[in-house]
Amino acid sequence: MTYIVDAVDYALKLLSHVAEHPGLGVTELSAQIGINKSRAYRMLCTLEAHRYVVQDARSATYALGPQAFVVGVAAAQQNTLVRTASRHMLALNQAIDETIVLRVREGLETVCVARCETSHPVRAVGAVGNRRPLNSGASGKILLAFAPEAVRADYLARARHKPQAADPAAIAKELDAIVRKGHAVSQGDITPGAVAISVPVRDVSGDTVAAVAISGPEMRIGRKEIPDYLKRLQACADAISAELGYAGAARPG
Repeated sequence: MTYIVDAVDYALKLLSHVAEHPGLGVTELSAQIGINKSRAYRMLCTLEAHRYVVQDARSATYALGPQAFVVGVAAAQQNTLVRTASRHMLALNQAIDETIVLRVREGLETVCVARCETSHPVRAVGAVGNRRPLNSGASGKILLAFAPEAVRADYLARARHKPQAADPAAIAKELDAIVRKGHAVSQGDITPGAVAISVPVRDVSGDTVAAVAISGPEMRIGRKEIPDYLKRLQACADAISAELGYAGAARPG
């Protein structure tokens, strides 16, 4: 027996899609969600009435509304991981003036749950709520490398059936190397010319619950900067992990 209400289920899927893909009209949204256009329009009107979405009058496209922001702020304040990480991420961001990102794993995807943006005009583009396939970018590699064995096995099994995917044996070898090193570095994996460094964040159980990363253009994050940035990033992750109760973390102070 399922207690899922079909209309609510689709409305929430629609809201999530607007959050992840702003600037789409009702035609694109209905096609991508898999519902007919008139039903999607009625749902968007309802969400707009409650200020969860707003429609641009000129382009007839949709974006999140002010009530979604209220919910997002409340969620960030109530979420222990985000609340704990934000202070340490901001300190690192202010020290090096590069974008700091916190991502978590959901199934075989990663989701950005917090960001501290650089003040530089040239920066990596992204937003809270952004989703990516697992093993994509430095944070995705961390979250797969340190995931439970069943998750890694599932990912590698699926990779075997994708003609475009890398060799599963090569992926497994790379993941093992990341575990040994304790960090991952990506160059141009998501955006050409972008560099990211990522390390795991652990909780009281010792499990990896998130990946925190520094990202920016390769003209500012080169071979000379990476060792210092990695050391700073590891200190940030250790501080977050210590507050989450991880006994193996080097506690601040």
